[in-house]
Amino acid sequence: MSYCVNCGVELDATASFCPLCHTPVCNPRQPVDTVSPKPFPSRREEVPPESKRGLALLLTAMLGSVAVCCGILDLLLSVGGNWSSYVIGAALMLWLWLVPPLLLRRMPLLVRLLVDVLAVGVYVWLIALELRGLAWYWGLALPIVLWGGACLLFLGLVLGAGRRSILSTVTLLIGTAGVFTLGIECFVDHFFQGAVSPGWSLVVLTVCAALMIPLIVVRRVPSLREEVRRRFHF
Repeated sequence: MSYCVNCGVELDATASFCPLCHTPVCNPRQPVDTVSPKPFPSRREEVPPESKRGLALLLTAMLGSVAVCCGILDLLLSVGGNWSSYVIGAALMLWLWLVPPLLLRRMPLLVRLLVDVLAVGVYVWLIALELRGLAWYWGLALPIVLWGGACLLFLGLVLGAGRRSILSTVTLLIGTAGVFTLGIECFVDHFFQGAVSPGWSLVVLTVCAALMIPLIVVRRVPSLREEVRRRFHF
C-alpha cells in the first residue's frame, strides 16, 4: 500500500496521482495498476431526470379519481346541498396549479400566474354559487384574488429580473406582504362600509416597514452585510 509523499493520504493501487492534493504517484516497487477497476468513477455522469409527463399523469389520475368519487358519493347520499362541488373545484384548482407547469417546460411567468389566479377565482366562484353569494364574490372575493395575483406578479418580475441576495428577497417579501394586507382591508371596508378607512392594516404595514429598515441598512453597509453572512452562513 502506497502513501502520498505530500499529504500522507493512503493511495489505491490504481491511483496515478493523489486524489486529495493531485501529487503524481511514483513508486518503483509498486507500479500503477492499470487493469483493476478504480475505487471511484473516472468520468462525470448525471442522473437522468424523471419523466415529468408520468408525474403529470399520476397527479391527473389522483385528482380526477377524488373528484369523480366525491361526485358519485354526493349523488348517492342526497343529504342536501352540493358539497362535492367544493372537492371538485379544489381538485381542478390543484390540477391547474401543478400539471400545466410540468407539461410546459418554459411556461412564461405571466401565463402561469394567470392560470393560478384563474384557478383560485373559479374555485371561489363555485363556493359563492353554492352559497348564493355572488354579490360578495364580485365585490370582495374577486378583487382580493386579483390583488394577490398582482402582488405575486410584482414579486415574480422583480425577483426574476436578476439574482437577488437573501436579504433583498426577504425585504421584498415583507414589503409586499404589508402592501397586500393594506389592500385587503381597503377592499373589505369598501364592500361593507362603502368607504375606505384602513386601521389594523396600517399597523401591519408599519411593522413590515420597521422590519425592512434594518434589512435595508444591513444590505447597504458592507461591514454589516459581511457580518450577517458570516454568522448566518448566507
